[in-house]
Amino acid sequence: MTRECAVLLPGVCAALADPRQPGLDDTCLEKLLDWFRSLTWFDPTVELVQDNPCLTELITSVLALPDPSPSILSFTLQLAGILASSESRFQHLQEEKLLGRLFGQEGPRGSVAWEDASVRSAWVKGVHSMVQHQPALHFLCSTGGMDVIFALQGDPSLFVASAASQLLVHMLTFSLESETSKALSAKDCDWPACAQMIVKHIGESLQSSSASQVEQSLKLLSSLFGSCFGSCYAAWTEVLWLDVAKQIKSFLLKETVQAQPLLANLLLNVARSPVFCGTEGSFWALVTSALEHLTPVQAGPLAVGLLKLCKCPQDVRIQALTVLLQPMDCILRAASQPLECAGLLDESVSDPVTVESLLSSKTSCAGLLCQTLAHLEKLLSLKHLRVDLPYVSLLHSLMTILQFCNGFLSPTSPLGSTISRNLINCFRVQKSALDVLAALSEKKDCGTLIGSLFDVLLAYLQSPNTSPTVLKKTFQATSKWLVHLQELSCSNSQWQQTEKILEDVFVVLQKRLCSPCWEVRDSSLEFLTAMVKCLRDQKEFRQCLLSSEVLRLTENLLEDPESYVRASAVTAVGHLAFITCFAPESPVTGSQYHKESIVAKLQEILSTDSEGFPRRAVISIFTKWLREGCTGQLEDTEQFVSRVIQTAEHDLDWEVRLGSLELVEVFCSQTICQLSQCPYAPVSSAVTSSSPQKELLQVFCRAKLFGFLFGSLCDCDKPVGQRACDVLIGLRGHFYPVSTLENPQEVQDSPAGRGIAWLQRTLRQGSLAQNFPTDGGDGVDFQDPESMMLALGAIDLLELHDELNKSSDHVEESPQSLLQDILATVGTIEDNEVDCY
Repeated sequence: MTRECAVLLPGVCAALADPRQPGLDDTCLEKLLDWFRSLTWFDPTVELVQDNPCLTELITSVLALPDPSPSILSFTLQLAGILASSESRFQHLQEEKLLGRLFGQEGPRGSVAWEDASVRSAWVKGVHSMVQHQPALHFLCSTGGMDVIFALQGDPSLFVASAASQLLVHMLTFSLESETSKALSAKDCDWPACAQMIVKHIGESLQSSSASQVEQSLKLLSSLFGSCFGSCYAAWTEVLWLDVAKQIKSFLLKETVQAQPLLANLLLNVARSPVFCGTEGSFWALVTSALEHLTPVQAGPLAVGLLKLCKCPQDVRIQALTVLLQPMDCILRAASQPLECAGLLDESVSDPVTVESLLSSKTSCAGLLCQTLAHLEKLLSLKHLRVDLPYVSLLHSLMTILQFCNGFLSPTSPLGSTISRNLINCFRVQKSALDVLAALSEKKDCGTLIGSLFDVLLAYLQSPNTSPTVLKKTFQATSKWLVHLQELSCSNSQWQQTEKILEDVFVVLQKRLCSPCWEVRDSSLEFLTAMVKCLRDQKEFRQCLLSSEVLRLTENLLEDPESYVRASAVTAVGHLAFITCFAPESPVTGSQYHKESIVAKLQEILSTDSEGFPRRAVISIFTKWLREGCTGQLEDTEQFVSRVIQTAEHDLDWEVRLGSLELVEVFCSQTICQLSQCPYAPVSSAVTSSSPQKELLQVFCRAKLFGFLFGSLCDCDKPVGQRACDVLIGLRGHFYPVSTLENPQEVQDSPAGRGIAWLQRTLRQGSLAQNFPTDGGDGVDFQDPESMMLALGAIDLLELHDELNKSSDHVEESPQSLLQDILATVGTIEDNEVDCY
């Protein structure tokens, strides 16, 4: 603790304990507790409380109050716990007889204050902070504290109940730390005293007739096995599991027990423990039983969790996959005539009638399918899946679900008719199914159904009943499958099928680009951009694109009344330019798609559009063009960049200004590559004055880069200044080796020295100098190569970089400032307006 803080602290403690003072803002109290946590973390000695007796005086004063406010009592409980976190300070507070009055039987837990949830929560947090050594454990066990914590597990406040459960996990784990060296077996072990109390409580609660007590213990067990206890204390984990396994098994067989939904999470956390790595043993038999007896909704999370485990036995893994595929299997069977489709599974884990009844119910059908589809999407995202998914049958099932949802399939079976009625126009299921469909596009062996698949996708794209959100998902799935289709065409020479599908897609796209709904127009443009990114080198795609009206319609949308659509149109036009303007032999010549025309339109949007989204999109596209070398020769690129930054530097949207700095960075690196013999490498002092370096400076000055970069250092939005500083430091690293920066005295004596000194002073003002003159004000010529060379070498850019990266509250956030704020606040009767951040 600094001397300044030590001087302020007694006044703060006195104010906190004074009931006449107005209550402090909770945020101030939390910040104060954070400060004490940091102090005690770095210094476990008793000196903190001995040298600052005001801390114990504060606790004593609060305890003496007949009716302390809940906030001050909560603060005191947490403070005492933090101070007692080291054994020496714990003993000191015990000698002062304070801990028993806070956390013992004579403490607040029997008073009116205990009715306030914040006080109960603070008591638990204080105990949690304190239990970092054995004396604290013994104190708690001997003063009835364990019974309080057990009771708080069922507290009506979820925050208190959760904190109590976390505390018990911590206490059990901590109590075993001194026992880790002992040899243990499942047959012969002695739990330490505190751990024994917790384990006994768990066992008694599991056998209780109270459903809430059973639920609390299952949650506690789940937290225990999911914490470091389950992974670091293998022998104790096995002992604990053997104590409770029989009772857990009985819960699985009692279908009326409310605790069943918690069993899946518990078993999954146990399965993650290293104790159960082997394929033998009763545990995996219990997991198998759970997969059979839990409902499909309860078993789903357990099944997908097991499939992610690398150590799960193969037979259990197959059974888990079967659980996930059962609803999809039921869909296929319901949609087909007998024997027409074999479904996904040869046999089921649980009774198929259970799944059929859930899918037959209007209330449960969509929920079960959405959960199943979400689990399947997770599995498809895994790089290494240790079971084989039946991709073709799964794709067939997804197509069936989508056809049920839009009414394009009329099954003859009674079950199929019921499911179809339940799913008609069900947007939730449609979106989930389309997500899985998109994920399947990366899997092999699905080519046999690709014609039927595109029939389903095109039906959704064409239907007026498809909602905008579902249409967006359909576009995303279609773009991924078009890439897959292109790969199949290349390998199987299925050109005619590909061409027909692309033609149909473009017909639909033309219609959707003219939709009265702006979300549809926006999704259509995003879809077009995605296709161009992936397929612009494919001949069939280019032919279908150029023979359609898509180019004209997209360009028209640059003037759309909705700014999101204009932004998406800018992006689409920018990517289409790789086909229409920048291809080696552009297929579109002598038309409105001439490069100069497109560039002019986008520059007009950058300078005149009233919304930020389209302007940001223009900067992003210009940067992409520059990266891919589409802006012509160096002279053309120089003029292009200069025009862009002169427009963008006055933009009111900071993201546009930030994007233009990225454009400048790309231009600088590309120009250095073109004009320097060794790209990106710092040059030695011997070649600093060589022709390529002079030419580089001349190019940058003609493009008016330096005025833009130095002006951006004073931008009122910090990210802009930070990026500009990064670019300038990069340039200086090229023009100057670290050891050859300009001598300040030589700079001062040079003709440009006065202007550079002014520039240095101005930059130190930061955003106060945001009206930065970039036209040679105060003798600085930002287009003079020699002056800019001197400026790069003389100005302390690293110091500016440090200043720009400092948090705006690096002074106000200090503990001293916090204590001063508290003292300034107490004693006033106005509402607390302190900003302790």
